Amino acid sequence: MHKLEIAKPPREPDTPETLGFRPLYRQVKAIFVRRLVDGVWAPGAALPSEGQLAAEIGVSQGTVRKALDELAAENLVVRRQGRGTFVAEHDERRILFQFFKLAPDRGEPRFPDSVVLSVTTGSADEAERAALDLAEGATVVRIRRLRSFDGAPLIVETLSLPEQLFPDLSQGPIPNNLYALYAGRYGITVANARERLKAVALGPDDAAALGVAAGEPALQIDRIALSLDGNPVERRLSLCLTEEVHYLSDLR
Repeated sequence: MHKLEIAKPPREPDTPETLGFRPLYRQVKAIFVRRLVDGVWAPGAALPSEGQLAAEIGVSQGTVRKALDELAAENLVVRRQGRGTFVAEHDERRILFQFFKLAPDRGEPRFPDSVVLSVTTGSADEAERAALDLAEGATVVRIRRLRSFDGAPLIVETLSLPEQLFPDLSQGPIPNNLYALYAGRYGITVANARERLKAVALGPDDAAALGVAAGEPALQIDRIALSLDGNPVERRLSLCLTEEVHYLSDLR
């Protein structure tokens, strides 16, 4: 059991959290997560020192360190030897490590290239409403794109995003690294995701996009991406050819 310290009230008048009866480092962690959610600490920004944070919140430096250690383990902050702690960015290396689980049977894991096939908006269907916790009549932005390794089609996927969270997304260019776009333009950081995997047979449209015959077997990955505050912000339905790649899950 974690011993609770007696904390003084936060010194900043705009700090909304109060410290209650939870392990103290988890209460401090919640304060830090709220700052990430609110954009007080932006992606790539350096955090104040552990000593500064401890004095500001009114807890020990060890408590701050333990809270930051958990955030680092969850890939929300990055420790850099001799430089300090920084808010994690959704660069390709992080996405490859944390979110993209398809790896070539031969060679090193790498980030695939992407070509956007279409971007549309429309009323969310039943599956999208359930996945994204949307009300009936809500609209979504749908991005359909083809992803490849060395020019060989690998994945065709459809992303569904609540339009109210991502206004005007369909009006601009769609980069390969979408999670960086969400964070940089909309202040929405994807913290984790849930995936369901299933073997399926490709329909005619998806098979044509991938350059194979209809009925070809594929791995379907149905992913719900969650923001820092636990809300679903993206549904991604990916259909993957697996003749030369595999799904790699590092269980710890």
